[in-house]
Amino acid sequence: MNDVEIQRLSHDEADRLRRIRLRSLRDAPDAFASTYEETEARPAESWTEQVATLPTFVAVRNGVDVGIARGAPDDASESAAWLISMWIDPVARGQRIGERLIDAVVEWARTAGKSRLLLEVADENPSAIALYARMGFVPNGEVSTLPPPREHVREHQRVLEL
Repeated sequence: MNDVEIQRLSHDEADRLRRIRLRSLRDAPDAFASTYEETEARPAESWTEQVATLPTFVAVRNGVDVGIARGAPDDASESAAWLISMWIDPVARGQRIGERLIDAVVEWARTAGKSRLLLEVADENPSAIALYARMGFVPNGEVSTLPPPREHVREHQRVLEL
């Protein structure tokens, strides 16, 4: 774990964000609301805006990006934020990298004055659910499904009080 560095992407790393997101969607298509095809078709300006407005943390091992987590403000509540886009490369799973990425998003949320961090996770993703439970996220009763074409994927919301 000591050989992994958590980096926050800077405003000029939109291409890097795009590459990581496409890798994550290729690996785990049912873990995200966006599809690979939708994401691949986004214009460069979309990536530039995302990296400028959404705090993006990347786990790097030996110069290779092996994980990502992002934060996002909650449009409905000034006191809440979201943990989004969480993904760990299969070769790096089970090595506590997810915990370090979540810690980075938690620190961002606290610094931004947020008192709650929310996330959504697919019910059929036991390893992610276990990670979030270890980190203190608890179900809050909200459930939904992914948008088409994956409306068969049911997910639930979890919250961490900061």
